Amino acid sequence: MPVSGKRTQSALVETNPKRLLSRLLTFKNALRLPIIIWQALFFIAPLIFMVAMSFFIVRNYRMTEAFEMRNWLKMMSRDYFWDSYGLTIGLATLATMVVMTVAFPAAYTLAFKVSENTRRWAVFLLIIPFFTSYLVRIFSWYVILAESGVINAMLGYIGLGPYIMLNTKFGTIIGYMTLTLPLVIILQTLSLANIDRSLVEAAHNLGCRPWRTILRVVLPLARTGLIIAAVFCFILSFGDFVSPYYLGGSKPPTLPILIIDTVKSGQQWPRAAVVAVVMMVTLFIVAFGGIAAAYRRRVR
Repeated sequence: MPVSGKRTQSALVETNPKRLLSRLLTFKNALRLPIIIWQALFFIAPLIFMVAMSFFIVRNYRMTEAFEMRNWLKMMSRDYFWDSYGLTIGLATLATMVVMTVAFPAAYTLAFKVSENTRRWAVFLLIIPFFTSYLVRIFSWYVILAESGVINAMLGYIGLGPYIMLNTKFGTIIGYMTLTLPLVIILQTLSLANIDRSLVEAAHNLGCRPWRTILRVVLPLARTGLIIAAVFCFILSFGDFVSPYYLGGSKPPTLPILIIDTVKSGQQWPRAAVVAVVMMVTLFIVAFGGIAAAYRRRVR
C-alpha cells in the first residue's frame, strides 16, 4: 500500500472518533433544550415579571409601570407582614417536624419489616390519594373535625368534648399533613429501602440496640432522602393556601392568604408581588440549603 494511502486511513481513524464525540455532545445538548425552554417560558420569565411588577405602582385602581421602592418600603415596614411571615414559617416548620416524625415509623416498617411485594402495594395505596382533588380532601375534614363531627361524637361517648378543631392552627396542621404525609412516606421508604441491610444486621450482631442502630446506622445512610423529604414537606406547606384558609380560618393570615387579601385591597398587585417575591426567596434559601446539607460529604 502506498504511503499516502496509509496516512489517509490513519487520518480517518483519528477524525472519526472526534466527529462521533461531537455528534454525541450535540445530541445531548439537543435533549436538554425542551426542559430549558420549558423552565425559561413557565418559570424564569414569570419570575422576572413578578419581580418587575413589585416595583410598579397603582393609581386610581390601575397598575402603572414604574420603578419605585414604594411597595417594598410599605410592606417591609408593616408589622402584619412580619407576623404573617413568622406564622407561615412556624406552621411549615411544625408541620415538617410532625410529618417527618409520623412518617418515619411507617417508612421504616415498609423498608425493613415487610416483603417487597407488600411494599409495592403500600406505595401504590399511598399514591391513590393524589388521584382526588386536594380541595375535596380538605373539605372532607369538615365532617371529621367539626364540633358535631366524627371525632367529637366518638369523644362524647366517653364524656369528653366537644373540642374546637376547625379554624385553628391544629386544623391547619391536619391539612398540611393531608397534603404532604403520603409523599413523605414514599420518599422515606425509597431512601430506607436502598440501605444495605448487611450493615444493619452487622450492627445488631455487634450488640447495638435497635434505637442506637437507627440513630447511628440507618439515619446517616438515609440522610439524603430524609432531608429531601423534609424540604418537599416544608415547601409544600409554606406555599399552601387551602389548609390555612379552610381549616385554619385564615385569621391570622399566612403569606399565601396575605397575597389574596392584598390584591383585594385596592387591586394592589405590586404589593402582593412583594409578598410573593419574599416567599420565593425564602423557598430558594430552604431548597438550596437542604440540598447542600443532603449531599454534603461527611467529615471524618
